[in-house]
Amino acid sequence: PLLDSLSQLVGIESGSRDLEGLEKISDLIAGKLKALGGEVELIDTSAEAYRMEDTPEKMGRVVRATFKGTGKKKIMLIAHMDTVYTVGMLGKQPFRVEGDKAYGLGIADDKQGVAVIIHTVAMLQALKFKEYGTLTVLINGDEEISSPASRGLITRLGGEHDAVLSFEGASVKEDKLSLATAGIASVTLNVAGKASHAGSAPELGVNALYELSHQVLQMRDLSDPATGLKMNWTISKSGTNRNVIPASATAAADVRVLKVSDYDRIEQQVQERVKKQLIPEAKVELKFERRRPPLEATDASRALAAHAQRIYKDEIGKPLGADDKAAGGGTDAAFAALKTKAPVVERFGLQGFGAHSADAEYVLIDSIEPRLYLATRMVMDLSRNKIGN
Repeated sequence: PLLDSLSQLVGIESGSRDLEGLEKISDLIAGKLKALGGEVELIDTSAEAYRMEDTPEKMGRVVRATFKGTGKKKIMLIAHMDTVYTVGMLGKQPFRVEGDKAYGLGIADDKQGVAVIIHTVAMLQALKFKEYGTLTVLINGDEEISSPASRGLITRLGGEHDAVLSFEGASVKEDKLSLATAGIASVTLNVAGKASHAGSAPELGVNALYELSHQVLQMRDLSDPATGLKMNWTISKSGTNRNVIPASATAAADVRVLKVSDYDRIEQQVQERVKKQLIPEAKVELKFERRRPPLEATDASRALAAHAQRIYKDEIGKPLGADDKAAGGGTDAAFAALKTKAPVVERFGLQGFGAHSADAEYVLIDSIEPRLYLATRMVMDLSRNKIGN
């Protein structure tokens, strides 16, 4: 049944900027959750978006399904329906099964997560298990562009729940949960100068490239290996012609942090450094965008992961890792954890490979049964207050 759902999900193209595709897939997901008895909402969060340079005007809807139970615990399951792929690519790589692998665009990142959540809910319903207070399913459509529209909702709901399980996939190399991920930010420098003839009147110009180079060089040493903070300039562009003093120049830096507090520190440092100009006549604008916070490991998340490991070992007979060292790219779990002390753990999804690869993305079929079992048992034990006891 899960493979059938994956076939349907992969069969709809749903790139982060493909509003038509996101509408189709959100309707499909909403229909499945409604059929399972959920109170389903399709929420447009575009109006409250955190606007970055690459943020589109409108983004895909969030699917929120609420299942009411007889207990007290509030549990949230999250995944995302959008992909990095563009319209038309599906025709060259449709869903297919070969041996122990199911292939498809976005299948590992993160349509498997959507399917695992849907079928975890279906298993709980089949078991007639309703000992939770509230079981919330949240599927967003803007994760691959840093969740600008849905981040506020994810953070608010994260603070209202007693636990959040996030269903990004695990690796084929190492089956493990993730308790920490790096935070991602960007720095953009825009320098406005004045054009002039480089041969006959360079003194009449204001060289934006000189000022940009000065700024990049004076901010080249802000990484801090001791805390895991990394800032590296990666892109630059200036000028229009060889014989024209450049009137504009831009550069961008990639920033990674392991603690939310490091964002404040690095932003303060770049804002202070940028004030020191080489050419006073140049106009320098700096933008610091917090694309994703880090997910920080906590005692609560460690206890939840340890419980999952016991289930895997004792009931399934398989080893399960639980990494509390920051790894990989950003995750919506970090938004869910931003304003809560409740446990938030990532990578409850299937083992997979090839995310963003365009031609080699797959999940391991043998990981379906253990991961469905684990997710279902985790909801049951969280509902019964068995975690850490």
